[in-house]
Amino acid sequence: MSKVVYLPEDIASAGKKFLQENGCQVVLGTASDANTILREAKDADGIVLRTAMFGKEIIDGLPKLKIIARHGVGFDNIDVKAATTAGKWVTNTPLANASSVAETATGLMLALAKNLKNNVNHMASGDFSYKATHKGIDLEGKTLGIIGYGKIGKMFAKKVQGLEMNVLVYDPFVSEVKNGKLVSREELLKSSDFVSLHLPANDQTKGTFGANELKMMKNSAYLMNLARGSIVDEPALIAALKDGEIAGAALDVYSQEPLPLDNPLFSLENVILTPHVASNTDETMDRMALHAAMEVNRVLSGNQPKWPVNKI
Repeated sequence: MSKVVYLPEDIASAGKKFLQENGCQVVLGTASDANTILREAKDADGIVLRTAMFGKEIIDGLPKLKIIARHGVGFDNIDVKAATTAGKWVTNTPLANASSVAETATGLMLALAKNLKNNVNHMASGDFSYKATHKGIDLEGKTLGIIGYGKIGKMFAKKVQGLEMNVLVYDPFVSEVKNGKLVSREELLKSSDFVSLHLPANDQTKGTFGANELKMMKNSAYLMNLARGSIVDEPALIAALKDGEIAGAALDVYSQEPLPLDNPLFSLENVILTPHVASNTDETMDRMALHAAMEVNRVLSGNQPKWPVNKI
């Protein structure tokens, strides 16, 4: 009997093809709410999970399930504790997106420095003279502060070397860095012209970047968040942007996604907003799908996963 792998949301063909070639029956779901998943995945041996919430109710309601393979790096949409208690593996794809996210971070930093969003918008409306009173800044000689020196943070530090910037790094779990200088959190916030967050979302990081941190930053500095929206105190950030406590921000993640259209962030000219696309490339989607599928195949073949989030 073939092993059943359920997909609440579709994945790239590279992952589906790999599963099918390894004897799996791939079942594509029709919706990603809890009731639909419980109904459609009742016979599933494995699940490749994208953005759907996967809580205790679902985990306990799928007794055949052996692995929840996260299609991505973050796993804050999974109740890992419940999965562990139920004896189900949770995995992720840590090697799939680092380069792509670092490239997006570099692009957003350049866009902030050159005021590209507003220049493009004003040009589109025929305002060719906007540039005269809204100049950008050079990145050469400026300081980039990276908070979180995991795979993405390391890759970002590496990719900006050609821009001749100073790079500061804060990560309490790191003792040395290759491309940059390891400093305290306070020194990084006070010294950086760009502060970029690359932290995991968990109980220890939730809401840890708020009013105090924003006050420590230069008035001329910019905040970038390509990690998770829960890390930043969003109301505090909006207030800081409105009051000129910082110069601007580039955000790819939010406290609520999709970001509601009545959110004040939409009305601020000193903010660049993107719809959680830091790793949204063809290459990354192929890698995420394939790596998640490989983890499913390992576990369903009786082997240990390569990138486990939990221990069972």
